[in-house]
Amino acid sequence: MTRPDGPIKTFLARVNKFLSNFYEAEVTYGGLTYGSSEAAYQAQKCMNDEDRQAFTGYDPLTSKREGKKAALRPDWEDVRLGIMEEIVRAKFTQHPELAALLLETGDREIQEGNRWHDKFWGIDIFTGEGENHLGKILMKIREELRGNEGT
Repeated sequence: MTRPDGPIKTFLARVNKFLSNFYEAEVTYGGLTYGSSEAAYQAQKCMNDEDRQAFTGYDPLTSKREGKKAALRPDWEDVRLGIMEEIVRAKFTQHPELAALLLETGDREIQEGNRWHDKFWGIDIFTGEGENHLGKILMKIREELRGNEGT
């Protein structure tokens, strides 16, 4: 599939949905299998395995809602970036077809442009402000996959 040049500014376009954590692709992380990377990520906010287990049955939207209600583990702010990176890496290494799509993005900048004003994981499309941590993680994993091609 031919992709246009320039940055990827949103994951909402059909061709880029696979980049979203809401894309339904099973991810095994921490010994549990979740229906999406969103579910896997939200589950890690929980302090115990029993609470994390519940997220294995949630769709991405329910996972996000339940994650907002979860009693956060005390180190969450310190570990959340690393956990997101591990989960996104798991998504793409566990699904070669998604890894191939990520590699097809070439050297394009990946931005998680959003309408919900998330300036930590993405970029607010209304203001252009944001740290774009998810986009940076995706580009890092793309480089890792590129380095593993042919091995």
